[in-house]
Amino acid sequence: MRFRPTAIAGVVEVLADRARDARGAFLRSWCADRFAGAGLDFVPTQASLSENTHRHTLRGMHWQDAPAAEQKLVRCIRGAVFDVALDLRPGGGLRHGAVVLSAEQGNAFFIPRGCAHGFITLTDDAVVEYLIDAPYAPDLARGARWDDPAFAIPWPAAPAVISDRDRDWPPHG
Repeated sequence: MRFRPTAIAGVVEVLADRARDARGAFLRSWCADRFAGAGLDFVPTQASLSENTHRHTLRGMHWQDAPAAEQKLVRCIRGAVFDVALDLRPGGGLRHGAVVLSAEQGNAFFIPRGCAHGFITLTDDAVVEYLIDAPYAPDLARGARWDDPAFAIPWPAAPAVISDRDRDWPPHG
């Protein structure tokens, strides 16, 4: 497990080290000691799966406000997605970081508190796993438009499938 920092403080790509042999492969998807050693205070309390039938399905941009602000470790376990973290913290400048997550690579994206998260699928039948350190609090769930010009996120495609809620979030600010 290796940690690749991004230009956004606390947003980290986690690279998997696969052990391969005749049986197949094995990779560690999360390790408390390795995260602590990388300076990431993250202890998951919840795991969720997002199953996405169609290529170019967009989910996001989502976050939870305090006191239920959450951190996430996001991994694509089938197919591939373009995954985005957006810094909404004071002084964060609305900067974004993005990485392609794929089952083939086994990589993951760590998104700290104060950052919005979203993705668009690059393949049909993409499955995304989330490890989250706070319970879901519907009353504190927030979102912003995926295509808000204030963010200038270079999405690789327009969404073919998007929920009404994600399409109708108001512009930021």
